[in-house]
Amino acid sequence: MTLRLSLYKAFPLLLAMVSVALAKPDHATAQIGWAEPWRDAVVVTAEERATNAGLEILEQGGNAVDAAVAVQFSLAVTLPRAGNIGGGGFMVVHMADGTRAALDFREKAPAKAHRDMFLDPNGEYVPERSRRGPLASGVPGVVAGMTQALERFGTMPLNQVLQPAIRLAREGYPLSHTQASELNSAAGSLSEFEASREYFVRSDGREWAKGDLFIQEELARTLERIAKDGREGFYGGETARLIADQMERTGGWITAEDLANYHAQWRVPVQSRWNGYELLMMPPPSSGGIVVKQILGMSDSFDLASMGHNSADYIHTLSEIMRRSFADRNHFLGDPDFSEIPLDYLGRDTYLRDRMSSFDPDHASTSEEITHGDPYPVKESDETTHYSILDGEGSAVSITTTLNGSFGSMMSVAGAGFLLNNEMDDFTSKPGEANMFGLVEGEANTIEPGKRMLSSMTPTLVLRDGSVRAVLGAAGGPRIITATIQTFLNLTLFDMNAREAMNAPRFHHQWLPDRIWLEAYAGTADTQRILEERGHLVDRRGTVGRVHLIWVDEEGDRYVVPDPRGDGYGAGLD
Repeated sequence: MTLRLSLYKAFPLLLAMVSVALAKPDHATAQIGWAEPWRDAVVVTAEERATNAGLEILEQGGNAVDAAVAVQFSLAVTLPRAGNIGGGGFMVVHMADGTRAALDFREKAPAKAHRDMFLDPNGEYVPERSRRGPLASGVPGVVAGMTQALERFGTMPLNQVLQPAIRLAREGYPLSHTQASELNSAAGSLSEFEASREYFVRSDGREWAKGDLFIQEELARTLERIAKDGREGFYGGETARLIADQMERTGGWITAEDLANYHAQWRVPVQSRWNGYELLMMPPPSSGGIVVKQILGMSDSFDLASMGHNSADYIHTLSEIMRRSFADRNHFLGDPDFSEIPLDYLGRDTYLRDRMSSFDPDHASTSEEITHGDPYPVKESDETTHYSILDGEGSAVSITTTLNGSFGSMMSVAGAGFLLNNEMDDFTSKPGEANMFGLVEGEANTIEPGKRMLSSMTPTLVLRDGSVRAVLGAAGGPRIITATIQTFLNLTLFDMNAREAMNAPRFHHQWLPDRIWLEAYAGTADTQRILEERGHLVDRRGTVGRVHLIWVDEEGDRYVVPDPRGDGYGAGLD
């Protein structure tokens, strides 16, 4: 096995809609475009050094899970706005021997949390409390998730797979233009918190610039404690003390006991069969799997392919399907350990056909009239980051992880070097009130001690005849779901190649607010006019999600395709 460090680097969409391959001079010649595939292990992430960390572990003989753990901890160093050890996420895994599993390492509400914690004395929701500062953070789950995944499926010791991340934190790395810009954009908010100001804002008063060396000594020491002591190196000992002290000083509610009691949860993947493909996805508290399953199920009643990709009929029909599935999402879904969720019924053909019985091909429904369905028989951040890995033996891992908002709560743990999440905003702080992503959710997702908040993250594996054909997922709040499903449909319904499927314009509907979001370059003026004549409110926006895709064609060739809507890096081994 040799390393061919040709990177598929995705530049921002408005600058370029092409992939550019980069190569180190002591390896194979650089390739322009995406056309030449890999035959061995492949990795695609949001950041070049994180991709290289995964490849380093794969080249040392590790499997997809070993590489995923290396990637996650490296992203905590090189992508501070979203990569993290202070947040949480989901993993879907399919091992070469056929074993499949879903790992829920979503954050939990601390023991002191209660459903009215973000309301003022008059019962009014105060959004700032759930989005910034100490009360915004749930108990982090990343370290528990990574250590549990490595123990079950990995082949390497934790200390070995953490070495790339520790090296990046201790020795530093030169900032890219994007990384410098992100730090500068958030400097005002980060400066409100002493530790964040120390870690992420320059002390000399000038802004970060491309090429500045970014060193994180205290984060390196935190990672070394995890490498040495595993889970206990974060949820106990010095790091747990630092987190608890930070909370006590600032009025937060996470305690040492909350940390000690946190565990990731193995769950059964949501399965959906469609047109000869099998999809493996996350169950609740991720909403992505069941929403994608519903969208595919409702679409069976229509010949979407004959409508034409992104035609007015196609966008109208799929938006009406999205409207109904998001209405169900917002009403029924939450933490399955706290709420009874009718998962079996929500995916049944008869129920999904009934949900579409009110569909009118010539007129839009309204979200006021289209509420949740009744599935019971005879009676109910945008700133995530996703990465995909497929190793040489055929084991695949799809992971989406997040701090929620960009740079999470903006508050760092003093002495530990990392940011905490603001995932408490993903709970229903007050039924009927929208969170930061505009989602209006119900009672199933209200705040309770120890409860995991609902998520839109949609890590997905696609199989055909038992072999992995695609590894994908996205970043972008609720648009994660619609970006993921449209990329899958582009590949399998419209026979696009991997790059075409990624570049194709996207749209989004999430029930409330009642509108279709079209990407800025999606559809013609006539398409928009037809949609508006049918009663849709249409808004233009920059992008809908950021997908990272691995696609395996019929010959077994592997293509890694980062989304040109943001920075992304894909590479492989030969």
